[in-house]
Amino acid sequence: MNKTTIVLLFALICSVYFIGVGVDTMDVDASQYATISREMNESGSYLQVYEQGNDYLDKPPFLFWVSALSMKLFGENNLGYKFPSILFAIFAVFATFRFAKLFYDRTIALLAATVLASCQVVFLITNDIRTDTILMSWVIIAMWQLAEWYKSKKTMHFILGAAAIGAGMVTKGPIALFVPIFAFGSHFVLKREWKQIFQPVYLLGLLVIAIVLLPMSIGLYQQFDLHPEKTVNGLQNISGIKFYYWTQSFGRITGENVWNNNAPFSFLFENLLWGMLPWTLFFVAGLVYEIIRIIRNRFFVGRNEEFLTTGGFILSYCSLGISKYQLPHYIYVVLPFIAIITAKMMYRLFWEKKLPLLLTILTPIQWIVCAALVVAPAMILLYSFPTTSVWPWIMPVINLLTAMVLLVHKQVNKKLISVSLALIVGLNIFLSAWFYPQLLQYQSGNVVGRYIVDQKIPADKFFFYKFSGNGKSIHFYAKHIIGSIDSLDAATTGTYLYTSDEGLKEIQESGKLHVIEKEGLDYHVTALTGKFLNKNTREKQCGKYYVVKML
Repeated sequence: MNKTTIVLLFALICSVYFIGVGVDTMDVDASQYATISREMNESGSYLQVYEQGNDYLDKPPFLFWVSALSMKLFGENNLGYKFPSILFAIFAVFATFRFAKLFYDRTIALLAATVLASCQVVFLITNDIRTDTILMSWVIIAMWQLAEWYKSKKTMHFILGAAAIGAGMVTKGPIALFVPIFAFGSHFVLKREWKQIFQPVYLLGLLVIAIVLLPMSIGLYQQFDLHPEKTVNGLQNISGIKFYYWTQSFGRITGENVWNNNAPFSFLFENLLWGMLPWTLFFVAGLVYEIIRIIRNRFFVGRNEEFLTTGGFILSYCSLGISKYQLPHYIYVVLPFIAIITAKMMYRLFWEKKLPLLLTILTPIQWIVCAALVVAPAMILLYSFPTTSVWPWIMPVINLLTAMVLLVHKQVNKKLISVSLALIVGLNIFLSAWFYPQLLQYQSGNVVGRYIVDQKIPADKFFFYKFSGNGKSIHFYAKHIIGSIDSLDAATTGTYLYTSDEGLKEIQESGKLHVIEKEGLDYHVTALTGKFLNKNTREKQCGKYYVVKML
């Protein structure tokens, strides 16, 4: 491909990220982080973080910092919250290209950038914004700069790499340090480069990291360590410093962290199978190939080879996989490594024409994947969110026609890759433009939050009352913190109550005059099930919410 085609391709993919700006935040995490960022923007408290006026001790503050600053530019809205993370996702794609180009030719580097930019999970994390998008970006930027230093020995690259590690730690903790250690450590050992393991420059790196971590550490110390009397998460005498640098990460392994969902070791890999669509087959094949190759080479890496990506992925996966608490997005920090492993396999199969038997096996399965990408929008429009409008069908039709044109066009090489790419991009345009907005109508927090703004309901007149749903997003879309009341005695005339069936029953039994101003279905939209997606069984899967005005 020429430069113009490449630029247009990546511009198209990036434009899909920005289509997702129109989609409201999803409960729980994204809505919670958007609310914290809005509150930080409003209060101006950047070193000490609060959620709904209470001390917050969970995630490091970098996402809140950049989102709060973004809100100053774009307002307290979806764009203000999502823009920094989308920008960092684009940085990650660029850094993946530059990192891969240090060790492979331009085609593999472009393939790696394309795989990362277009895999389903990156479309997701530029929409459902959490800390992992920025973390992934900082880690691959660190890997790129450290690899530049490894090859050129220019100290400035090492300093920039260390600074990126520090920024990654301010984004999501020590994992930002350990991924590069796993990657370079395994690479040095398998190349028998023992002198690389201990170098004085590493002390400089630690100093740079410490300087980057200083503002966050000061804030933690002032907010928590100086106030042992504070009760945080039900506990007193909590050290913010210890929490961030030990308990939050290593406590998941030692058991000190209270979170435990007993996820199996295979949990993260199982979630990558859908997350890496449409490139899953090539990723799995590439990973197996790399493992077999290193075993055959008796755990030795040749002079012109690298083990940074494979070693970094395997060791990072193992460290995360033994945690007592896992969520699918924990492994996203190494998505750039996965993209490079995938790109190398695609290059072997389609450019070098190696492993013909494997290609013969994978090709029909990949065409089935492509067929599923074509069918998915139609199933959503027929089975999940039917509509009489014509426009939602336009994107699936265009997607199908594009695939057909690519198939018959004589000048299109590597048709399987081209069709897969076109279909996944088209699918995510459809998801962001139609599916997610339809889905978010069943998340009551953002619906009710917008209702509060539209009706100009005063902040001191709207409260939670025995609401059993999530509702985290209400604070962000109402543009202020919504309080709660425990007794109807506090519900004076003109008060609005956000409640569920239990609360409505008590209001009705109290004999107080009231009117239901708004009601609807409520569902945890990030925990989709087939019964919810089925329009005929959806209502039974949902709770109900009510906005009640006391008269």
